[in-house]
Amino acid sequence: MIAAARDRRALTVSCSAVHSVMEGALDPEHRHRLNALDLVLPDGQPVRWALGWRHGVRLTNRVYGPDFMLSVCARAAEEGIPIFLYGSRNEILEPLTENLRRRFPRLIVAGARPSAFRELMEAEQKTIASEIRATGAGIVFAGLGCPRQEIWAYENAALIGLPLVAVGAAFDFHAGVIPQAPAWMQQSGLEWLFRLAQEPRRLWKRYLYLNPLYLFFLAGELSGVKKFDRGSETPPAPVRVG
Repeated sequence: MIAAARDRRALTVSCSAVHSVMEGALDPEHRHRLNALDLVLPDGQPVRWALGWRHGVRLTNRVYGPDFMLSVCARAAEEGIPIFLYGSRNEILEPLTENLRRRFPRLIVAGARPSAFRELMEAEQKTIASEIRATGAGIVFAGLGCPRQEIWAYENAALIGLPLVAVGAAFDFHAGVIPQAPAWMQQSGLEWLFRLAQEPRRLWKRYLYLNPLYLFFLAGELSGVKKFDRGSETPPAPVRVG
């Protein structure tokens, strides 16, 4: 990512938990988008565990989006690479920017832009992309929520031509508006339960429907009953989330 930022070239990254994986599993168009990204990182512990069970990949830990964002910011501060924050709302972006600058005094936040929470016109999309590039940012963090942030990264990679990093709830966590789960819950794969207790009306479907379905699909793959392959992808029509 740092190399891509120095060279000002496109690189798409998603920190993907079970929700993101299942969006791809259930939607052939979104499956195409996810497989087109440059880096899809195992954000959730169940995703990390499944990589071990299914593919023998023994990672020592997950790549947790909020921690990953801080690591990238720390490196960007050292390297003098400006960042840009895209998505969420101004009431989140303002404390987020302040907290990041306080934590990393040398970090350059080149700009921030809230989500429009609607589909953009093609001209709007191109204007926003040009404005982001014009700030001189080298890395763009997207906090639009899943699957919108992955759609945004996929659709804007060529237009912006910089590293675009989808980091999920990291904006809310680092802005200080939503507490993170205790470390023991994160390590044991129970972060979903903590978040469900915080926002049951918004998150119930994600965790009470998609989590069991994820386990069902995984069991199908491990037993050889079910198989996902690249032939089941469908190139998507433009959505232009903003």
